[in-house]
Amino acid sequence: MRDPRPHSGEPPALDLLNTRWQGTEPGDLLTDLDGVRTWLTLLDLADRVPADPRTLAALRATRSALHDAVTRAEYAPLNRVLAHGRVRRELTEAGPREIPEVDDPAWLPGWLAADDLLRLLAAAPQRIRQCAHPDCVLFFYDTSKNGTRRWHSMATCGNRAKAARHYAKDRPVQNSSSSSR
Repeated sequence: MRDPRPHSGEPPALDLLNTRWQGTEPGDLLTDLDGVRTWLTLLDLADRVPADPRTLAALRATRSALHDAVTRAEYAPLNRVLAHGRVRRELTEAGPREIPEVDDPAWLPGWLAADDLLRLLAAAPQRIRQCAHPDCVLFFYDTSKNGTRRWHSMATCGNRAKAARHYAKDRPVQNSSSSSR
């Protein structure tokens, strides 16, 4: 199955948030096991995690927890997701290695996404953004040089906003007091 989402390729935490979207055809990648398989494949986890109802439930719970943390500064649900795992560190001939360990394989993708959000927050929390278009629910990590990106995609939401401003500017003002003959 191909990825039907209008925006992908963000860091795992935001990519999981973007499994639900609005638009002419609103969608949710996590409605069935095919969508779970698609998302696991995109994150190179398909061979490590079963695309089953338990993984689907864990991903939905994690997506909700990520959303609460990013939009409402509510951290308890995210901490419950993080409680399912930890990072074990070891030294190998190739150097230090971090190995995520979870109490249930179904929680691995969600736990990795939650852990990724912590990494993003530690690096630059102000660069985690929701698209500025009023009808868009997608998130992005602003990697622009000056940190002023407003849209998840200039080609879609940015152009729609520009077109709306242009239309409003060029639209003739209606005279509310029409003359009668």
